[in-house]
Amino acid sequence: WAGFFFFPPALSLIDTSWLCVSLLFSVLWGQASPQCPDSCHCAWDTATVLCSDAGLREIPEGIPPDTVSLHLERNYIRNIPENAFSDLVHLRDLYLSHNRIDSLASGALRHLGPELRLLDLSHNQLRQANREEFGSTRAKTRLYHNPWHCDCALQELMETLNLEPETVNGIVCESSVRGVGQPLVKLLDSGVNFCSLQRKTTDVAMLVTMFVWFFMVIVYVVYYVRQNQAEARRHLEYLKSLPSPRKTPTETDTLSTGF
Repeated sequence: WAGFFFFPPALSLIDTSWLCVSLLFSVLWGQASPQCPDSCHCAWDTATVLCSDAGLREIPEGIPPDTVSLHLERNYIRNIPENAFSDLVHLRDLYLSHNRIDSLASGALRHLGPELRLLDLSHNQLRQANREEFGSTRAKTRLYHNPWHCDCALQELMETLNLEPETVNGIVCESSVRGVGQPLVKLLDSGVNFCSLQRKTTDVAMLVTMFVWFFMVIVYVVYYVRQNQAEARRHLEYLKSLPSPRKTPTETDTLSTGF
């Protein structure tokens, strides 16, 4: 019986040791494992970060670098900073639809890795964009339902990106020098070339500028000549108004004696 009374304390000591080891392992694992951003939910098994409908006004910080799928749709994000996704080299799907994005920093999407398959920027407030902002991404891209201003930069971007075919007709020109209210792809198919229109507009503006400059030069020359003529006339009248020099008596007497 004596052994019976001393045996349970031995088991209790072992259990306590294992409990301490487990707690220590949990703490260390928690410190080593990545943290999920505030207002987001992270599914570690699929490397998915869900930040949809979270009331976000900017891209959250602390997104795990191993993230494969990032959901930021239906928030209040207005712009994308240049280094917002610089650490997400394994990202494949980026959902940014139904926000208020109206500007992209230069090279904002350039840091997205070659593994990116889908980039959703639909239902935002984008008016202008160019190739430098998107970098060399070849992901399937959604740009429909934005108030686009159709110009040469947007045309070149359209020719560069891998746009999702079924959404191309949703890229409508809200403002433009031609074809307001029409899908950009239809305008391009009909032969409209915004880059040539821009060059013509630039040429006309240059001609107008040169004409205005030439006209101002002529006006200045005419004004300068007239001012000089007026000054010359005033100087001549001044000379005429001066009294003529009179001969002295000595000179007169000398002349008379000579005769």
